[in-house]
Amino acid sequence: MNFAFSSASSSSLSSISHVARSSLTLEQVQHRAPAVFAEQAAVTTGARYVFISTRDIVGALMDAGFEPTEATQTHSRLGNAAHARHMLRFQPVVKTLAWDDVLGEIVLINSHDGRSAYTLRAGLYRPVCMNGMLTTLGDFGLVHVSHRGNVVANVVEAAQRITREFGRVGDVVEQMRGTMLTEHQQLDFAREALKLRFPEQAQPPVQPTQLLQERRMADVGDDVWRVFQRTQEAVIRGGLPGRTVKGRPMHTRGIRAIRENVRLNTGLWDLALRRIGR
Repeated sequence: MNFAFSSASSSSLSSISHVARSSLTLEQVQHRAPAVFAEQAAVTTGARYVFISTRDIVGALMDAGFEPTEATQTHSRLGNAAHARHMLRFQPVVKTLAWDDVLGEIVLINSHDGRSAYTLRAGLYRPVCMNGMLTTLGDFGLVHVSHRGNVVANVVEAAQRITREFGRVGDVVEQMRGTMLTEHQQLDFAREALKLRFPEQAQPPVQPTQLLQERRMADVGDDVWRVFQRTQEAVIRGGLPGRTVKGRPMHTRGIRAIRENVRLNTGLWDLALRRIGR
């Protein structure tokens, strides 16, 4: 296993750095997620709500050694784009978790309407399919920072804390790679994933085997890690051919809503953790 932490050799890091995402400029972040640059909170927030523009958080994280690599926001039906929920991904300039198929990330989620605190999560980015995953291990990998007190410093400290603990994710991934699943167990994994994706449909529009199809040589394998990655990509990216309840042909949709992305990613990660007894 080509495994590396902050002391990794430059060759092991270079094997993935050429396909990893480039960092975004602040102008690119603003174009993709205007709510990051909000100038004030929504009028619905209370008197105790401390407004800190996410722009200030981004700047502080960049100063602390984190590069923004992705920025998205929810499309508000009410047209209040300035306060919409937004999600940003950051990679540490010094890669603290990197091996041959994923990079460690910090994922920041916030809104300026008082509906959520700053949320930081541990994430993984897979360059081969440009796919982002979310991880949670007990008390590690998920930190909430309320809109009170020294918000900027608290968010930066939380990001650094998660980064220091990335090695725990590596231990879990290594265990997933060493745990093999039978064909029946893989189908069970895919069936549970379909229940997560289509919780209100007794008969999902696609078959479990479709989630398990290999898309590239790197996906071939029966271990928990590769079964999880194949399934996660199929669920999040969509595009699978299937049929509606009425028998009409359709394709599954990709997941773009931030809340649903988080729900599915963490749910799928939990399914994988159960296969290794976590």
